[in-house]
Amino acid sequence: MPFAETYATEDPILQTARSLAHELGLPCVSPAAGSVLRLLAAAGNAKAVVEIGTGTGVSGIWLLRGMRPDGVLTTIDVEHEHQRIARRVFVEAGFAPSRTRIISGRSLDVLPRLADGAYDLIFVDADTTEFAACTEAALRLLRPGGVLVVNGVHAGGRITDPAARDVDTLTVRETVKTIRESEEWIAAVISAGAGLLTAVKQG
Repeated sequence: MPFAETYATEDPILQTARSLAHELGLPCVSPAAGSVLRLLAAAGNAKAVVEIGTGTGVSGIWLLRGMRPDGVLTTIDVEHEHQRIARRVFVEAGFAPSRTRIISGRSLDVLPRLADGAYDLIFVDADTTEFAACTEAALRLLRPGGVLVVNGVHAGGRITDPAARDVDTLTVRETVKTIRESEEWIAAVISAGAGLLTAVKQG
């Protein structure tokens, strides 16, 4: 196991959320990737964060622990049952219900309803089919200097394999390339967990 994964420690609340995700067959961010999310939220003094893909609340807890004490996490997921679990996990982690805005629905239906330039950080942990639309929406939703984080850009280790031509890998490659070549983003890939494409919106 990489040192970055063992360096990031998780308390019983996070361990419980993670085990619930495993029981449901849900992928969730690794401890190292979670610690990066917390770091980015703290570095940006984030008050307003959007998470696309609630799951059982693992990444949400990491984000909330890095955000300002008065910060609000808006988290979107199509699975209402998963969000019910996450809501309970957030409370058990010591966060007041007012710290989270949990929205059930498809991200592509919800994102257009969110306010322009109102967010400090957006974390995309969605199906690769939604990457393009989510990153496009992030450009509108983030304030200048706001941070976009897209999970899963290693594409299961296939991202650097030229023989890998499946739809998911091609979609990830296109997203990474688009962000890297855009003058509107300053981007880097952080090799924690499943790979985090991280980009700062230019002012």
